[in-house]
Amino acid sequence: MNTILRIGTRDSKLALWQANLVKDSLENLGVKSRLVPIKSTGDLIQDKPLYELGVTGVFTKALDIALLNGDIDLAVHSMKDMPTQLPQNLVLAAVLERGNPHDVLIHKGLDFLNNHGIVATGSLRRQAQWLYRYPNHEITDLRGNVQTRLQKLQDNAWDGALFAAAGLQRLSLELPQQTVLEWMIPAPAQGAIAIVITDKDPELATTLKQINHRETEICTRVEREFLRTLEGGCSAPIGALATIKEDSLHFRGVLLSPNGQKRLYLSKEAPLAAHKDIGRHYAQELLSQGGDDIMKEIKVRLGKS
Repeated sequence: MNTILRIGTRDSKLALWQANLVKDSLENLGVKSRLVPIKSTGDLIQDKPLYELGVTGVFTKALDIALLNGDIDLAVHSMKDMPTQLPQNLVLAAVLERGNPHDVLIHKGLDFLNNHGIVATGSLRRQAQWLYRYPNHEITDLRGNVQTRLQKLQDNAWDGALFAAAGLQRLSLELPQQTVLEWMIPAPAQGAIAIVITDKDPELATTLKQINHRETEICTRVEREFLRTLEGGCSAPIGALATIKEDSLHFRGVLLSPNGQKRLYLSKEAPLAAHKDIGRHYAQELLSQGGDDIMKEIKVRLGKS
């Protein structure tokens, strides 16, 4: 491949870090590339919670359009931000090895946990799980890039804020007052970096297969299938985490009402060879246990009814 590939990315520090990781991986294959930063809708609108923007893909749509217009050759996404159904003529070409999938609490001390507390997050999923565990707490909205959110935590009388561990680690922001929340089930594909291209570039698709991480690809596919079957957008209070241990696939999934008062949870183990369609089966199990009613409540909250 003799041309210099154009890598589309959001222009935040975290997005640029992720795009540079892809750039370095391609250079290890002898493929030259350059970054093309692009503003997303989610970056431009900072004064509303994500679930109020009314669309899925608020962080990916601008890059998808650039791909389809031929302005870039590939787009790098935080995979958890991607809609479960890609636009026509776009394909998932590779998934890099996943980082830490968990959420973390950045705090000013943990005395508030068993009392009244104020915790900041822009994620409906994190909000619902936090309120399920700490129903006496108050949630306040938090938007912006990682550094902006950390500064807002310092500037306000909040007790803590919720972040993705992978983002903090990639920016070397492993702060002393943080607690990893292994009880909180992450967003489907959280911590994974995805590369999307058009379906009209088989040579590029072949090249990108060389940097695809098969285990991460399998796990994120199961998680996103779970999400897609529940018909939840990336801002819905749905969590899923699949991991592979030897020849087994371990899965945890959760569906909550936005206020955290209703929660459906499952924990499963299956042979790795049976991973195809298993995310769909797990989602159907939750739907049959009352998940249909919770999803209706979510869609009313998101204005999709």
